[in-house]
Amino acid sequence: MLPVNLALVSQSRQTNPADLAHVAAALQKQATRDLAPLWSVSASVVAFPSLRNIPAGYWPVVIVDDVQGAAGYHQDDHGRPYALVEYSASWSLTASHEVLEMLVDPFGKRIAAGRSPKPGQGQVEFLVEACDPCEASQFAYTIDGVLVSDFITPRFYDPRKTTSARYSFTGAIQRPRQVREGGYISWWDPQSNHVWQEIWFGTPQPQFRDLGAGNFSAGQSLREFVDANTEHPGIDTGLPEDDEALADAREGWQGATASAEALGALLEAEVSRRMGR
Repeated sequence: MLPVNLALVSQSRQTNPADLAHVAAALQKQATRDLAPLWSVSASVVAFPSLRNIPAGYWPVVIVDDVQGAAGYHQDDHGRPYALVEYSASWSLTASHEVLEMLVDPFGKRIAAGRSPKPGQGQVEFLVEACDPCEASQFAYTIDGVLVSDFITPRFYDPRKTTSARYSFTGAIQRPRQVREGGYISWWDPQSNHVWQEIWFGTPQPQFRDLGAGNFSAGQSLREFVDANTEHPGIDTGLPEDDEALADAREGWQGATASAEALGALLEAEVSRRMGR
């Protein structure tokens, strides 16, 4: 299969090249070790110093100080995908979310047919968004101290639960089309010609929401429409400082950085010895 090449670029002065490279390496590991065996994708994630340094054939994930309501997935005038991520203490979680969803559905139009979770609706077309049903921080995990998002597997769209199936990478989702607290799923209903969602944001139980009819004839993808009409608490603007997942990731980051420093010092000494310095 042809690989998908993603470029991680920061336009924020709050990041530094070392941190950007550290996150890019973790996202590369997530894409190849965790995502690829489940979704059959081939990908590279590389950090670049600026947008003008990105070679042709790479799709950018851009870190900015303020997305000004434009967070998430977009397509440029030539139909090439890119994503905008607002800088925060948990920006790696948001970047992971966008990277995984671009790899699973690069053009924002991938669908899976199935029975609607809303009573009274029949067969609908679900938008395949890899992270949305389990996007909240309590379902995230770390790679080399970098906080990354859980994601669904293709079995998420199965018609019924089976004992051997895996529905998300971490196991947080335990049955097909389950929405965890802080997440959501989206679908198009042919009978109403509307886009619907099941959301679980700050309420005791999930709720259904009608987003109306999207103007897809104007070239906007289904994912662009959904992203523009859905808030992602903790994802678009970052996690609160007292978030447990963020605190755990910070501890892991410090440990990974200390180990890297020690390994680097040992290698520097080895190189100097070999070169007779």
